[in-house]
Amino acid sequence: MIKLGLYSSVANPPRGDDLDRCVAEAIAEAELAEDCGFHGFFFGEHHQDRDGFLPSPLIVCAAVAARTKRIQIGTSVVLLPLHHPLHVAEDVATLDIVSGGRVAFGVGIAYQDADFRAFGVDKKDRVGRFVEALEILEKSWTGERFSYHGKHFDIDDVRILPRPIQRPRPPLWIGAWVPAALERAARLGDALVFSPSMPLEPSIEAASLYRAAAEAAGRKPEIIMMRDAWVADSLEDAARVYGPEAMAAYKYYWRNGAEAFKGIESEDDFQFETMWKDRIITGSPETCIAEFKRWSEAMGSDYFLLRLRHAHSGGPSHKEIMKTIERFGRDVIPHLGAS
Repeated sequence: MIKLGLYSSVANPPRGDDLDRCVAEAIAEAELAEDCGFHGFFFGEHHQDRDGFLPSPLIVCAAVAARTKRIQIGTSVVLLPLHHPLHVAEDVATLDIVSGGRVAFGVGIAYQDADFRAFGVDKKDRVGRFVEALEILEKSWTGERFSYHGKHFDIDDVRILPRPIQRPRPPLWIGAWVPAALERAARLGDALVFSPSMPLEPSIEAASLYRAAAEAAGRKPEIIMMRDAWVADSLEDAARVYGPEAMAAYKYYWRNGAEAFKGIESEDDFQFETMWKDRIITGSPETCIAEFKRWSEAMGSDYFLLRLRHAHSGGPSHKEIMKTIERFGRDVIPHLGAS
């Protein structure tokens, strides 16, 4: 069975106004997603974004936990090098208790210079801080006393309580898509969270590298596929509603050197009609069902996190997203069983 989750970009460009409304809309979307059969609902983290991108995903996760009963709740991703791991361990354990054991904790190494400047963290230390923080999280969630003496964190004789409900701990997902990061995710994480906009062929190559590294490390590989996606009556309808939002986001990532858009020479190349194939899961319900199954078979993944709203455009609107969540629940999710 292919599972679908949602990733919510909570932001309101260009100035980050009315974020109380944006958060309320995201919570309503999570409630509807649970009713429509989605498996999970996830939030990301950024700081210093002019569009007001949500800086505190675990707090909004707690709000979603209070309004839902079954849906998995988590992050994709928390920017782990920016935080002290003991504080993170306490917050995630508390969220796991608040949610009744529904947390999946996704982390990444961060990339925006402004985020590092804001917290006084040297960007060149991000990999070292990330690896040490993961080791400390693992020790923290055992409920046992421990000490840790690393290059970036020095911890002596602590015990972190409460313990998470999940045993031995909540799943640790790691966001990655370049080779060094894929190998790191394979060694240190329970699952890989993969880029939402990387085309299919390089995605298959990356999945193969990750799997080999996970097996070499004695871990069972698991891939969580983030995907840009939209279901509508037709591809033309999807292009009308979702196309401008996705292309605005893609141009932003292209200008900032994103791996997913290497080789594209001009902003003029960002046309939904030519860009969607092998990159965006979109179109009629029948097309989306076939695309989920094709991607699932190619990547060996049965869990997709869908990015409906794009932070750098702010859309599609809440009204359109609610309609699409219902459409996925009615016309797509029931047909994603094994064929």
